[in-house]
Amino acid sequence: MISDEIIEGCIREDRLCQQQLFNHYAGKMLSLCIRYCGNRASAEDVLQDGFIRVFDNLSSFRKEGSFDGWIRRIFVNTALTSLRKSWLKFENTPLETVHYEPEDNSLTDKYSVQNIHSHIAEMPPGYRTIFNLFAVEGYSHSEIAAMVGIAESTSRSQFFKARQMLRQKLNSQEVTYL
Repeated sequence: MISDEIIEGCIREDRLCQQQLFNHYAGKMLSLCIRYCGNRASAEDVLQDGFIRVFDNLSSFRKEGSFDGWIRRIFVNTALTSLRKSWLKFENTPLETVHYEPEDNSLTDKYSVQNIHSHIAEMPPGYRTIFNLFAVEGYSHSEIAAMVGIAESTSRSQFFKARQMLRQKLNSQEVTYL
């Protein structure tokens, strides 16, 4: 947890405090950026943009919630902005046409988190974005729809398709190892 003194120092543009804040969050936020961007080079650009936004807006942090949550939201929004600039497109599919499969929580029991993340990184940007926002960040489909500018049904269908794609990749991997 980052101290209030470091936050106050960053607001005063104290370089040592800024370096401490960066060092504390850079690893976690780079992982978040990689999940959305799909590659390290783009993620590093988003990481830099995110920290610029953090330092520019730090005085607006009102201490009403956790600082971790506040900074995470800035990085998610920065990643989404970057994806929008890259012409992120969503396939608008009616939810009724998506084949629903019951949730399988045993995936994390069978496969390493790194293995799952590598398959998520290979997804098309629209699937990857919705999957991360819903399954990893915990946003609702209505929140995602508002954030990304799509219909709630599109968010749901993108998530179901992403989950289905992930399941297929993991199952095909399992067959390869048998």
